[in-house]
Formats: sequence, structure tokens, C-alpha cells
Amino acid sequence: MADRKVNSTYSVNQKRIIDCDLTFAIHLIGGRWKLLILDKLLQKKMRYSELKNQFSYITERMLALQLRALENDGLISRTVYAEVPPRVEYQLTETGMELSPILTELSKWAKKIRKTKRMTWM
Repeated sequence: MADRKVNSTYSVNQKRIIDCDLTFAIHLIGGRWKLLILDKLLQKKMRYSELKNQFSYITERMLALQLRALENDGLISRTVYAEVPPRVEYQLTETGMELSPILTELSKWAKKIRKTKRMTWM
């Protein structure tokens, strides 16, 4: 995948948008899969294959990209065990664990809103 140009409109806007703390937070956890992955890792550390089994509808490439992004952002850690066959486990970092109460409250809020709103995109 090609990198974006530093001077592209997208890159310039992204730099300005993430100056806002809230937008920066959403940038870290936003997207289709990151919250689902974080939710599973809140429960326990998991191997790649366990995560893949939890999300049979996500491609392996996308799962790997999302895990790498979460790792680069310091929300999860990846441990590789020198075994044959190799074993890799993912778990939340201390920073990632701090999301637990926030995600719980966000889930409660969404559940309440879902009951009162008819979502047109669903």
C-alpha cells in the first residue's frame, strides 16, 4: 500500500483534526474493527487464530492491519514465543486497559440510544 503524500489534503486535514483531544482518541480507536478487537482483548489475551475465529467475516489482511495499528498506537502488545510452530499472543497494554470504563459507558449509552432511535443505515 502506498504512503500518502505529506502535503496531500488528507494528510494536512488529519494533522489539524487530531489536534483536538477527542478527535485524537477517536482516531486511535475508530474504524470498523478496532473497537471489536479491543472488546475481545478486554476479556483475555488472545492468539491471532482466536481473534480470527471471533471475527470470521474480517479478512486476514485487515485483521493484521488493525492489530498492527493498535500495537503502533500502544493500545495492545504482541508477544512472540520462540516455538515451533510460532505462537503469537495479543493483549491490552496498561494504556489499552484504561479504555475499559470508557468502552463500558459508551456501550451503555449506545444501548439506550438504540432503543429510542431507528437507525437508517442498519
